[in-house]
Amino acid sequence: MSQWYTGKRTRNFFEPGHSKPYKLSRSKLDLFLNCPRCFYIDRRLGVGTPPSFPFNLNSAVDHLLKKEFDEYRQRGEPHPLMQAAGIKAIPCQHEKLKDWIENFKGVQVHHKETNLIITGAIDDLWITPDEKYVVVDYKATSKDEPVTINAPWQKAYKRQMEIYQWLLRGNGLQVSNTGYFVYCNGQRNLPRFDSRLKFDISLIPYVGDDSWVEGCVADAHACLSEDEMPPMTTDCDYCLYYELVEELVQNGTE
Repeated sequence: MSQWYTGKRTRNFFEPGHSKPYKLSRSKLDLFLNCPRCFYIDRRLGVGTPPSFPFNLNSAVDHLLKKEFDEYRQRGEPHPLMQAAGIKAIPCQHEKLKDWIENFKGVQVHHKETNLIITGAIDDLWITPDEKYVVVDYKATSKDEPVTINAPWQKAYKRQMEIYQWLLRGNGLQVSNTGYFVYCNGQRNLPRFDSRLKFDISLIPYVGDDSWVEGCVADAHACLSEDEMPPMTTDCDYCLYYELVEELVQNGTE
Protein backbone atom coordinates (compact mmCIF):
# COMPACT_ATOMS: atom_id res chain seq x y z
CA MET A 1 0.00 0.00 0.00
CA SER A 2 1.34 3.45 -0.88
CA GLN A 3 2.40 6.00 1.71
CA TRP A 4 -0.35 8.31 0.51
CA TYR A 5 -3.00 5.84 1.64
CA THR A 6 -1.35 5.08 4.99
CA GLY A 7 -1.17 8.76 5.85
CA LYS A 8 2.63 8.72 6.15
CA ARG A 9 4.85 11.36 4.62
CA THR A 10 7.23 10.35 1.89
CA ARG A 11 10.87 10.29 2.93
CA ASN A 12 12.28 12.21 0.01
CA PHE A 13 10.75 15.64 0.57
CA PHE A 14 12.48 18.94 -0.11
CA GLU A 15 14.01 20.96 2.73
CA PRO A 16 14.93 24.57 1.87
CA GLY A 17 18.52 25.50 2.61
CA HIS A 18 19.70 21.88 2.84
CA SER A 19 23.23 21.53 1.47
CA LYS A 20 22.76 18.04 0.03
CA PRO A 21 21.68 17.95 -3.64
CA TYR A 22 18.02 17.04 -4.02
CA LYS A 23 16.89 14.54 -6.65
CA LEU A 24 13.90 15.49 -8.75
CA SER A 25 12.60 13.13 -11.40
CA ARG A 26 11.33 14.01 -14.85
CA SER A 27 7.83 12.94 -13.82
CA LYS A 28 7.90 15.36 -10.86
CA LEU A 29 8.87 18.19 -13.18
CA ASP A 30 5.86 17.27 -15.28
CA LEU A 31 3.73 17.32 -12.14
CA PHE A 32 4.97 20.87 -11.47
CA LEU A 33 3.94 21.93 -14.97
CA ASN A 34 0.50 20.37 -14.54
CA CYS A 35 -0.15 21.68 -11.02
CA PRO A 36 2.38 23.59 -8.87
CA ARG A 37 0.16 23.08 -5.81
CA CYS A 38 0.14 19.28 -6.09
CA PHE A 39 3.87 19.39 -6.79
CA TYR A 40 4.46 21.43 -3.63
CA ILE A 41 2.29 19.13 -1.50
CA ASP A 42 4.16 16.13 -2.89
CA ARG A 43 7.79 17.27 -2.79
CA ARG A 44 7.74 19.92 -0.02
CA LEU A 45 5.10 18.54 2.36
CA GLY A 46 5.77 14.90 1.51
CA VAL A 47 2.21 13.82 0.64
CA GLY A 48 2.02 12.36 -2.85
CA THR A 49 -0.98 12.21 -5.14
CA PRO A 50 -2.74 8.81 -5.25
CA PRO A 51 -0.79 6.42 -7.46
CA SER A 52 -2.15 5.29 -10.79
CA PHE A 53 -2.69 1.61 -11.51
CA PRO A 54 0.29 -0.16 -13.11
CA PHE A 55 0.04 -0.63 -16.86
CA ASN A 56 1.46 -4.13 -16.96
CA LEU A 57 0.63 -4.79 -20.62
CA ASN A 58 2.42 -1.58 -21.61
CA SER A 59 5.37 -2.62 -19.46
CA ALA A 60 5.46 -5.99 -21.22
CA VAL A 61 5.57 -4.25 -24.61
CA ASP A 62 8.42 -2.02 -23.40
CA HIS A 63 10.35 -5.00 -22.06
CA LEU A 64 10.01 -7.03 -25.26
CA LEU A 65 10.89 -4.07 -27.48
CA LYS A 66 14.07 -3.48 -25.47
CA LYS A 67 15.05 -7.13 -25.83
CA GLU A 68 14.38 -6.98 -29.57
CA PHE A 69 16.33 -3.76 -30.15
CA ASP A 70 19.16 -5.15 -27.99
CA GLU A 71 19.63 -7.97 -30.51
CA TYR A 72 20.39 -5.43 -33.22
CA ARG A 73 22.44 -3.34 -30.79
CA GLN A 74 24.77 -6.30 -30.29
CA ARG A 75 25.02 -6.81 -34.05
CA GLY A 76 25.65 -3.14 -34.72
CA GLU A 77 22.81 -3.15 -37.23
CA PRO A 78 19.60 -1.13 -37.65
CA HIS A 79 16.34 -2.76 -36.62
CA PRO A 80 14.09 -3.62 -39.62
CA LEU A 81 11.60 -1.03 -38.39
CA MET A 82 14.32 1.60 -38.67
CA GLN A 83 15.27 0.43 -42.13
CA ALA A 84 11.63 0.46 -43.30
CA ALA A 85 11.25 4.04 -42.03
CA GLY A 86 14.48 5.15 -43.73
CA ILE A 87 16.13 6.10 -40.43
CA LYS A 88 19.89 6.29 -40.79
CA ALA A 89 20.92 5.13 -37.32
CA ILE A 90 21.56 2.03 -35.25
CA PRO A 91 20.80 1.22 -31.59
CA CYS A 92 23.84 2.57 -29.73
CA GLN A 93 26.14 0.75 -27.33
CA HIS A 94 27.01 3.47 -24.83
CA GLU A 95 28.83 2.37 -21.67
CA LYS A 96 26.25 4.13 -19.45
CA LEU A 97 23.16 2.91 -21.30
CA LYS A 98 22.41 0.22 -18.70
CA ASP A 99 22.08 2.89 -16.00
CA TRP A 100 20.30 5.35 -18.26
CA ILE A 101 17.41 2.96 -18.99
CA GLU A 102 17.02 1.78 -15.39
CA ASN A 103 14.25 3.25 -13.28
CA PHE A 104 15.44 5.13 -10.17
CA LYS A 105 18.84 5.63 -11.82
CA GLY A 106 18.39 6.98 -15.32
CA VAL A 107 20.22 9.91 -16.87
CA GLN A 108 21.20 12.46 -14.22
CA VAL A 109 22.23 16.11 -14.36
CA HIS A 110 23.26 18.16 -11.33
CA HIS A 111 21.77 21.60 -11.89
CA LYS A 112 24.27 23.58 -9.82
CA GLU A 113 22.29 26.85 -9.74
CA THR A 114 19.48 25.15 -7.80
CA ASN A 115 21.41 22.16 -6.36
CA LEU A 116 18.77 19.88 -7.89
CA ILE A 117 19.70 16.59 -9.54
CA ILE A 118 17.28 16.05 -12.42
CA THR A 119 16.78 12.41 -13.41
CA GLY A 120 14.94 10.47 -16.10
CA ALA A 121 15.09 6.91 -17.43
CA ILE A 122 15.05 6.68 -21.22
CA ASP A 123 13.63 3.74 -23.18
CA ASP A 124 16.29 3.57 -25.89
CA LEU A 125 19.07 5.49 -27.57
CA TRP A 126 20.16 5.31 -31.20
CA ILE A 127 23.18 6.83 -32.90
CA THR A 128 23.50 8.28 -36.39
CA PRO A 129 26.50 7.90 -38.76
CA ASP A 130 27.63 11.43 -37.80
CA GLU A 131 27.58 10.36 -34.11
CA LYS A 132 24.51 12.22 -32.97
CA TYR A 133 22.41 10.47 -30.35
CA VAL A 134 18.69 9.96 -30.94
CA VAL A 135 16.26 9.72 -28.02
CA VAL A 136 13.68 6.96 -28.43
CA ASP A 137 10.54 6.44 -26.38
CA TYR A 138 8.26 3.39 -26.51
CA LYS A 139 4.49 3.85 -26.33
CA ALA A 140 1.62 1.34 -26.47
CA THR A 141 -2.11 1.74 -26.92
CA SER A 142 -5.06 0.14 -28.66
CA LYS A 143 -7.47 2.17 -30.77
CA ASP A 144 -9.15 1.97 -34.15
CA GLU A 145 -7.60 5.05 -35.72
CA PRO A 146 -3.88 5.42 -36.58
CA VAL A 147 -1.72 6.64 -33.72
CA THR A 148 -0.36 10.19 -33.62
CA ILE A 149 1.22 12.48 -31.03
CA ASN A 150 -1.11 15.38 -31.78
CA ALA A 151 -3.69 15.09 -28.97
CA PRO A 152 -3.57 17.85 -26.30
CA TRP A 153 -2.77 15.33 -23.54
CA GLN A 154 0.22 14.08 -25.55
CA LYS A 155 2.05 17.33 -24.82
CA ALA A 156 3.38 15.40 -21.84
CA TYR A 157 4.99 12.90 -24.25
CA LYS A 158 6.74 15.74 -26.08
CA ARG A 159 7.95 17.30 -22.84
CA GLN A 160 9.23 13.90 -21.78
CA MET A 161 11.27 13.61 -24.97
CA GLU A 162 12.67 17.13 -24.55
CA ILE A 163 13.70 16.57 -20.95
CA TYR A 164 15.56 13.42 -22.01
CA GLN A 165 17.33 15.39 -24.74
CA TRP A 166 18.28 18.06 -22.18
CA LEU A 167 19.57 15.45 -19.74
CA LEU A 168 21.72 13.72 -22.34
CA ARG A 169 23.15 17.03 -23.52
CA GLY A 170 23.96 17.74 -19.88
CA ASN A 171 26.04 14.55 -19.96
CA GLY A 172 28.12 15.85 -22.86
CA LEU A 173 26.39 14.04 -25.72
CA GLN A 174 25.69 15.53 -29.15
CA VAL A 175 21.94 14.91 -29.32
CA SER A 176 19.78 15.14 -32.41
CA ASN A 177 16.79 17.47 -32.12
CA THR A 178 14.74 14.71 -33.76
CA GLY A 179 13.69 11.85 -31.52
CA TYR A 180 11.33 8.96 -32.25
CA PHE A 181 8.29 7.43 -30.63
CA VAL A 182 8.03 3.69 -31.29
CA TYR A 183 4.26 3.57 -31.02
CA CYS A 184 2.58 0.14 -30.82
CA ASN A 185 -1.15 0.04 -31.54
CA GLY A 186 -2.95 -3.16 -30.57
CA GLN A 187 -5.21 -4.35 -33.39
CA ARG A 188 -8.88 -4.33 -32.39
CA ASN A 189 -10.41 -5.53 -35.65
CA LEU A 190 -9.25 -9.14 -35.59
CA PRO A 191 -11.94 -11.86 -35.59
CA ARG A 192 -10.53 -13.68 -32.56
CA PHE A 193 -8.21 -13.16 -29.62
CA ASP A 194 -6.53 -16.61 -29.83
CA SER A 195 -4.38 -15.83 -26.77
CA ARG A 196 -2.31 -13.18 -28.50
CA LEU A 197 -2.26 -9.49 -29.33
CA LYS A 198 -1.04 -8.17 -32.67
CA PHE A 199 0.27 -4.65 -33.07
CA ASP A 200 0.75 -2.11 -35.80
CA ILE A 201 4.02 -0.31 -35.05
CA SER A 202 4.73 3.25 -36.15
CA LEU A 203 7.99 5.18 -35.82
CA ILE A 204 6.85 8.76 -35.29
CA PRO A 205 9.52 11.48 -35.49
CA TYR A 206 9.37 14.48 -33.20
CA VAL A 207 11.60 17.55 -33.38
CA GLY A 208 12.16 18.62 -29.80
CA ASP A 209 13.08 21.97 -28.29
CA ASP A 210 14.52 21.68 -24.78
CA SER A 211 15.07 25.43 -24.31
CA TRP A 212 12.26 25.57 -21.71
CA VAL A 213 13.75 22.94 -19.39
CA GLU A 214 16.33 25.18 -17.70
CA GLY A 215 13.70 27.74 -16.73
CA CYS A 216 11.32 25.00 -15.58
CA VAL A 217 13.96 23.60 -13.20
CA ALA A 218 14.55 27.08 -11.74
CA ASP A 219 10.80 27.70 -11.38
CA ALA A 220 10.25 24.32 -9.71
CA HIS A 221 13.03 25.06 -7.23
CA ALA A 222 11.57 28.50 -6.49
CA CYS A 223 8.18 26.89 -5.88
CA LEU A 224 9.64 24.40 -3.40
CA SER A 225 11.54 27.16 -1.59
CA GLU A 226 8.40 29.14 -0.75
CA ASP A 227 6.88 28.90 2.73
CA GLU A 228 3.34 29.00 1.39
CA MET A 229 1.90 26.53 -1.07
CA PRO A 230 0.73 27.78 -4.48
CA PRO A 231 -2.97 28.44 -5.11
CA MET A 232 -5.28 25.74 -6.40
CA THR A 233 -5.01 24.91 -10.09
CA THR A 234 -8.51 25.30 -11.50
CA ASP A 235 -8.32 22.39 -13.95
CA CYS A 236 -6.59 19.95 -11.57
CA ASP A 237 -8.84 17.06 -10.51
CA TYR A 238 -6.87 16.53 -7.30
CA CYS A 239 -7.14 20.20 -6.29
CA LEU A 240 -10.87 20.14 -6.95
CA TYR A 241 -11.22 16.98 -4.86
CA TYR A 242 -9.24 18.47 -1.97
CA GLU A 243 -11.31 21.65 -2.08
CA LEU A 244 -14.65 19.84 -2.08
CA VAL A 245 -13.63 17.52 0.76
CA GLU A 246 -12.38 20.46 2.84
CA GLU A 247 -15.64 22.32 2.21
CA LEU A 248 -17.68 19.32 3.33
CA VAL A 249 -15.57 18.83 6.45
CA GLN A 250 -15.83 22.51 7.43
CA ASN A 251 -19.55 22.85 6.73
CA GLY A 252 -20.60 19.39 7.79
CA THR A 253 -22.93 17.13 5.84
CA GLU A 254 -26.68 17.06 6.01
